[in-house]
Amino acid sequence: MLVRRIARPLLAASFVYGGIDTLRNPQTRVPGARPVVDQIARAADEQLPVQVPRDVEQWVKADAAIKVGAGSLFALGKLPRLSALVMAASIVPTTLAGHRFWEHEDPEERFGQLSNFLKNAGLLGGLLIAAVDTEGRPSVGYRARRAAKRASTATERSIEQAQKRAAKAEKRTQKQLRKAS
Repeated sequence: MLVRRIARPLLAASFVYGGIDTLRNPQTRVPGARPVVDQIARAADEQLPVQVPRDVEQWVKADAAIKVGAGSLFALGKLPRLSALVMAASIVPTTLAGHRFWEHEDPEERFGQLSNFLKNAGLLGGLLIAAVDTEGRPSVGYRARRAAKRASTATERSIEQAQKRAAKAEKRTQKQLRKAS
């Protein structure tokens, strides 16, 4: 559909551009990302048997690369649902790291951060819609339920036919027994 061909690149553009900009200059994002990376690393260390890297710049670069890759795939219409889901997952920590409006006292600074936070929330909403978009085709769940119903119906018919054949065979056998006696 034409709308998807236009909307996907528009939605992906900010991810690709932002990711490239971050890859070129990751140091500007490191201070904002530090609290989020520390929190993620702390939680991961408690849950995982291996130690998670704590190099914040490495995390920032990895996130930027994910945004460029997933954004490019999404813009091209390749694996759109998966790439939308990946971008949605990457925008959450980015928003929490970069737009902590609740920490700012200056009303102008707070408003700017809140505006960007809400912009990212809107992008997240668009990505979630894109992640469940089946492009007019039935969803996997619908197809699975339909296949299960067809299999059930076919099995019931097979059982009914087998019961009818068994009943006929029984009648023939009784008839032959009566003739023999």
